[in-house]
Amino acid sequence: MAITLSKGQKIDLTKTNPAMVRGVIGLGWDTNKYSGGQEFDLDASAFLVDANNRCQNDHDFIFYNNLEHPSGALLHTGDNRTGEGDGDDEQVIVDFSKIPAYVDRIGITVTIHDAESRSQNFGQVSNAFVRLTDEATGEELLRFDLGEDFSIETAVVFCELYRHGNEWKFNAIGSGFSGGLAALCKNYGLEV
Repeated sequence: MAITLSKGQKIDLTKTNPAMVRGVIGLGWDTNKYSGGQEFDLDASAFLVDANNRCQNDHDFIFYNNLEHPSGALLHTGDNRTGEGDGDDEQVIVDFSKIPAYVDRIGITVTIHDAESRSQNFGQVSNAFVRLTDEATGEELLRFDLGEDFSIETAVVFCELYRHGNEWKFNAIGSGFSGGLAALCKNYGLEV
């Protein structure tokens, strides 16, 4: 049975799931009826950061144009441009055994593509969630439903995986940003 987390809640992944080597981070959302006449295209991304909250290079930014980390630790399964259907809209597979030693945290984010030009924001998005399943068993281990707390934000940090000693933990963040992907990249130390 999956554990349902609240915003700000943390859980130890290593202790609660010692057999898990590869996890699937599933992200999903619906768009509200008002769209301004434009389709919504939400994009999941992952930022692998060091202890200073910085990506060491562009390879540490996993998104629809860079689907796999050179270490094999993260694999983005591809861009879903419509978000149609039930279940996960986009997924990132994490191989915990391959995460480089310099990586302290992995920020899992979602942005709205061309949000400014399309007059779109997360106030128009509903039922957003992130969940973690064990790839080997398919079992959903945890879930965080973000709620409807957003208005003008065009990017959201859904969650973070972070290293604590030799263990990995999950932090339900749900923090919004204005400025879209560029703001997130700057936050994680990348030039756009």
